[in-house]
Amino acid sequence: MKSLAILGSTGSIGTQTLNVLQRNPDQYNVMLLVANSNWPLLEQQIRAFSPRWAVMYDVQAAQELKKRVADLPVHVLTGQGSLLELLERERFDLVVAAMVGHSGLLPVLTAIQAGSDIALANKEVLVMAGHLVTSLARQQDVKILPLDSEHSAIFQCLEGHPQGLRKIVLTASGGPFRGNSRAELKGVSPAAALKHPNWQMGAKISVDSATLMNKGLEIIEARWLFAVDPDQIEVLVHPQSIIHSMVEFIDGTVLAQLGVASMELPIQYALFWPERRRGGDDYFLDWRNFPSLTFEQPDTETFVCLRLAQEALARGGNAPTALSAANDICVEEFLAGNLPFNSIPTVIADVIENIPWQANPDLPSILETMNLAVARTRQTIITME
Repeated sequence: MKSLAILGSTGSIGTQTLNVLQRNPDQYNVMLLVANSNWPLLEQQIRAFSPRWAVMYDVQAAQELKKRVADLPVHVLTGQGSLLELLERERFDLVVAAMVGHSGLLPVLTAIQAGSDIALANKEVLVMAGHLVTSLARQQDVKILPLDSEHSAIFQCLEGHPQGLRKIVLTASGGPFRGNSRAELKGVSPAAALKHPNWQMGAKISVDSATLMNKGLEIIEARWLFAVDPDQIEVLVHPQSIIHSMVEFIDGTVLAQLGVASMELPIQYALFWPERRRGGDDYFLDWRNFPSLTFEQPDTETFVCLRLAQEALARGGNAPTALSAANDICVEEFLAGNLPFNSIPTVIADVIENIPWQANPDLPSILETMNLAVARTRQTIITME
């Protein structure tokens, strides 16, 4: 049995990972579960999977969890510092990185340093510090397996085809506001932004999908995961969300990965790679009632966040770090009702413009950029009020 840690176990990716493990209990022992503050759900997960450790970032939630699981042989730890110490001294066969936003960076780097393989759902890790993460992974001989549906699709299409890649095509659903103008998006509510037409996801990624920032972050992630140049990555809007991404080779051949819109498929593939496990009955496409597949260019005039991400990648250095950190706060404030939807790219652009640029930042510089970007974002939003 292999040892498994799940960072962000109470979120959308974390809970779906545990669903997959319940159907496939023969390969992993869940040794560590990590959450922010949802102690009731984490208690349920502890009782179901019997981990050796549980970490809660929120102090009060951790205290409550300790009382609730006092009858179990689980060590409940508190805060990021405790998590980093644990990841530093314990090597896990696989760490599922499903934490939200920039909170995943230090835990992933620490796990890689300890020699743990990574199943990566937290795209911000590579957006903020892709050069550091991939370099350390090569140094430690650590595998990074993509959990995103799009990057899993690319990973699967490239298996057995190490040469001759011409272009990666990332598909995007277009989100809940596809076809709308910026004027029509004025005043949209968080509830409307969370109503994704095809996918069931957490709040943060749902808003990112609505702004198309999610696709922008995926472009940057793909650049590092697959060691390609920015001009080798194209985005196409594919409203049916059946083709999850494609790769085009120099001879004109195109390979695409198709499937239903369920995150459990790429999660299962990453957990058991290179083996394929049997899928559930609802995992299969109905070929006799198959919709027409359509594609269109993304509207970067309306969905400015996609263009900002492309520009940050082209600029390089710490620009993607500033972009990602600013976006995290903008989404948080939009969901809280403190920032209009159309103002999200305006704030992010201001932050990128005003954070000192560094061409080749080390980890302290990345963290400094992150902190500066967070502070600038919050101040800009206050000023706008």
